[in-house]
Amino acid sequence: MLMLRRFCCFSSAASSPSIPSTPLRFSSTKKPLVFLGSPKVSTTVLDALLNASSAPESLFEVAAIVTQPPSRRERGKKMMPSPLAEYALDRGFPSDLIFTPERAGEDIFLSTFRALQPELCITAAYGNILPSKFLNIPPLGTVNIHPSLLPLYRGAAPVQRALQDGVRETGVSLAFTVRALDAGPVIASERLEIDDDIKAPDLLSLLFSEGSKLLIHELPSIFDGSAKEKAQPQDDSKATLAPKITTEESWLSFDKEALVLHNKVRAFSGWPGTRAKVVIVDKANGHRNILELKIITTRVSNNVANSMLVKPDDITFAKGALVFPCGGHTALEVLEVQLPGKKVVNAAAFWNGLRGQKLKTL
Repeated sequence: MLMLRRFCCFSSAASSPSIPSTPLRFSSTKKPLVFLGSPKVSTTVLDALLNASSAPESLFEVAAIVTQPPSRRERGKKMMPSPLAEYALDRGFPSDLIFTPERAGEDIFLSTFRALQPELCITAAYGNILPSKFLNIPPLGTVNIHPSLLPLYRGAAPVQRALQDGVRETGVSLAFTVRALDAGPVIASERLEIDDDIKAPDLLSLLFSEGSKLLIHELPSIFDGSAKEKAQPQDDSKATLAPKITTEESWLSFDKEALVLHNKVRAFSGWPGTRAKVVIVDKANGHRNILELKIITTRVSNNVANSMLVKPDDITFAKGALVFPCGGHTALEVLEVQLPGKKVVNAAAFWNGLRGQKLKTL
């Protein structure tokens, strides 16, 4: 069974890694490339690189992988390697060439990394800051796949923030990594139109898939140095930021217009999701019970006239949807919800479970 190791080249007689005295190389003909990534979307890029490197005419080989350390995931909260590490091991990638440093600037890691003599590094949602002493090692630099049209949406959550803003067009950029956040020269980019209902996980997967194709297409120019000559500096005056999402942002406020809320549901789909507090009113005795709902799937209601006939805080049911009155005389149709600790259910199943009780926004 393959074991994931913290660093490569562990000594069997000691608990700390030994630094190899000679460069770690797979072959003498192909240029060593190191890939950095962590979540599931990174596996798309690694898959493309491994497939391209196996071609007889390939200029490079994936000499090592750098990813986040194991963490507690899933229901059992067991220590698990990152999704990228799991994928690499499943593909038979050598476990002693998967690095999992806490920080990319650690001296022991950098010594081992330097011994690999990497020509180029590729990053795709790695999740750690790369210091100058890391960036200075590969002579061809480090290239990042960023899921936005840089300089737009620099930062940790470009896809989520773009959807939250309701943009109709986004894309993916291939850019050299510099110390400033996502500010390096752009080698190439790909534009994509997006529909009104796509959610963040699906858009993220699509953009990294397109980014993988873009990377493989541009790798020859990166290796021969022409990419650095053609790369375009970013216009910092046009830059926008995409800060990391927090769980505190997940609450929906129904005084906002339905389109704003719908975009937020799409943007926060997956993690952290969107939540709302509703009130269940017993018609018989007037007893009120506050309930927290996770809002899974929504659409903007086209039947605004009917929503104006009910009280501003009354939630109704129509055509398979819970209809929430929103700001600006708009209405949001909620198609799927989830109670704490329960499975996702459609709106009809939830409404039937109320057994005639009234539902109101808080």
